[in-house]
Amino acid sequence: MRMTTWQEFAAEAPELARTVQARLEAAKHHVLATLRLDGSPRVSGTEVAWRGPDLTLGSMPGARKALDLRRDGRFALHANPGDGSMTTPDVKLAGRAVEVTGDEHRAWVEEAEPPSNDSHLFRLDLTEVTTTGLSDDQTHLVIHLWTPTRGVQTFNRA
Repeated sequence: MRMTTWQEFAAEAPELARTVQARLEAAKHHVLATLRLDGSPRVSGTEVAWRGPDLTLGSMPGARKALDLRRDGRFALHANPGDGSMTTPDVKLAGRAVEVTGDEHRAWVEEAEPPSNDSHLFRLDLTEVTTTGLSDDQTHLVIHLWTPTRGVQTFNRA
């Protein structure tokens, strides 16, 4: 399955990327789904940030979500839905997390000053981005789905 960086996604679908970034920045905490060793899902709270052109997430040393991502980088991220009013779209992303190591990790530790120098940093490469919101007249859902191979598709659901 083809993946892309945040920067590539934003260049290909700038309006959708602005909507997604605004939703991710509107709240500090989001929900991350990873895969446990036995293949069952695990959900964890997480924060995301942009580091240069990349969407990233950090983790405390040895946290279960970090160990899950090291073993199998597949993830799904559900942005905090806010107050439930649906005045802004619901946002979901999926892809692969790639651990940042070496000099780039050391630079992040110096810059971000995480609680521990052993904290994990992952770059999130994307395979899918979805927003779900209400139509302007609030009569149906409008779903925007982006993938690297198909670009943005729009669906209406009554």
